[in-house]
Amino acid sequence: MVRTVALGPGCGEATLDVDTLGRRPIGLATLTRLRAEMRRVDVVIAHGSRTLPACAIALFGLRTPFVYRVIGDPRYWSSGPLRRLRVRLFLSRAAEVVALWPAAVTELISHYGVSADRMHVIPNAAVAERFEQPSDAARALSRRRFAIDPTATVVLYMGALSPEKGVATAFAAVSRLPSTILLVVGDGPSRRDLELIAARDAPDRIRFVGSIPDPMAALAAADVVVLPSLSEGMPGVLIEAGLSGLPVVATDVGGVSEVVRHGHTGFIVGVGDAVSLAGALDAAIASRVELGDNARQWCLDQFDMNPVASAWCEVIQRAARRSG
Repeated sequence: MVRTVALGPGCGEATLDVDTLGRRPIGLATLTRLRAEMRRVDVVIAHGSRTLPACAIALFGLRTPFVYRVIGDPRYWSSGPLRRLRVRLFLSRAAEVVALWPAAVTELISHYGVSADRMHVIPNAAVAERFEQPSDAARALSRRRFAIDPTATVVLYMGALSPEKGVATAFAAVSRLPSTILLVVGDGPSRRDLELIAARDAPDRIRFVGSIPDPMAALAAADVVVLPSLSEGMPGVLIEAGLSGLPVVATDVGGVSEVVRHGHTGFIVGVGDAVSLAGALDAAIASRVELGDNARQWCLDQFDMNPVASAWCEVIQRAARRSG
């Protein structure tokens, strides 16, 4: 049996339908309920930055092992010596640590002292059968849904609207590409500010549609996917884009280059460089069929769910054995 819980409530319209343990992720009531939940299970998997201190604290004195999954760039934690020391202490409590790409393992070992025998590389994955290259009819239907001209060139951004995503750089890039529409799918704290920037940079060519229940509809409407982030882990949206036969233009952060192979499945550019981003988008649009075919094959080979699920089973069994 698997039980999934959240430390605290989500934000925005699209939230997961799971039990919430408390009002604050690291509050006393939340940690007390988390500890009670941990007593009932054999292994805990902690997903995301706040779950690391929560599990390390709540498990104190218990034999239940926890596996920590690092979903972001480990260098983000090393902003100061005290923060690094705190993270190092919390990581020492984990039975096993899972990173999404090999370079992240190197960072975790060298910066935070995680022993190599507790480290594992398991990438993000997707169920490949759920994604396919859309037909002309599916593409036309999706574009009608979003009120987009069927002959327009469409760049898709899909993700949170928050500062670390660098979405405004995509606006500046698209403003340099006439007749190109930027479809913005997602929501977040920066939406209002981004809407004002969009009205200034490319009025009538940047469409905000908020969160949608079916990402395939947006992928079917697109020619290229863009991700201009300042910090990332291994974004699932890039794998979904590749499986849908779409090239990606993204910044060289985190594990992005594990998914986007520069010049083969899309293009990698520097952070905050709108001129280079515009040039790469233009090149991706011109070669979108070839790049998209390459992207689908690469993601099928590297990020299918079946081998990833098997790797997770091995890590969970290993953590259970450590606890005896």
